[in-house]
Amino acid sequence: MSKIIVIIGAPGAGKGTQSRLLSEEYGYPQISTGDILREMARADTPLGRKVKETMAAGLLVSDEILGEVIRARTSQPDCNNGYILDGYPRTLDQASLLEELASQQGKQIRFARIVVPEEALFKRLTGRRECSKCREIYNIYFRPPKVDGVCDLDGAPLTQRSDDHPEPVSRRLEEYKRSTAPLIDYYSKSGRLIEINGEQPVDVVFEKLLAAADGPNN
Repeated sequence: MSKIIVIIGAPGAGKGTQSRLLSEEYGYPQISTGDILREMARADTPLGRKVKETMAAGLLVSDEILGEVIRARTSQPDCNNGYILDGYPRTLDQASLLEELASQQGKQIRFARIVVPEEALFKRLTGRRECSKCREIYNIYFRPPKVDGVCDLDGAPLTQRSDDHPEPVSRRLEEYKRSTAPLIDYYSKSGRLIEINGEQPVDVVFEKLLAAADGPNN
């Protein structure tokens, strides 16, 4: 049976990096709700402007909007054999929708949570910088560019996302803890959640995620 691999973790936990590695391993599409919402936010539409305002304030987009996004994206042909969810679900209502989708699509769900201390998350997020041209990611604390504010690869200026400034980051982390605590408890009690220390090297986290994805946690 094809799989839905769900990676749960706070903003900055490394879900995106690990999702990309899993995508390469399995050939599944990586579905990042954050990427989809940022693309929507760049569109000059009423919904796009609403999403942009919500994200800039460090708040989470509504379950209704995310539900529409997930249903539409996972109904595309490239998801037939399986897919990886990065950043979804975050609430019990979203988890219920995912259970329905899995049943309708004939897929098994695999869950893993990447755990990183809040202090490290704060530095990962507020220190993050992105090349305005090639989208290479840097961090002023952990992986600074050779020249401050300039990409090593193409010399283009580095930018900081509006939701990576200290105040929005603090709100995002608090909102994440508040909204996802019941979700984490729900999956833990069902015996389907595997927790992985996200401060380990990327390759170690990846090996543990592979074991979680291939193991019988559903």
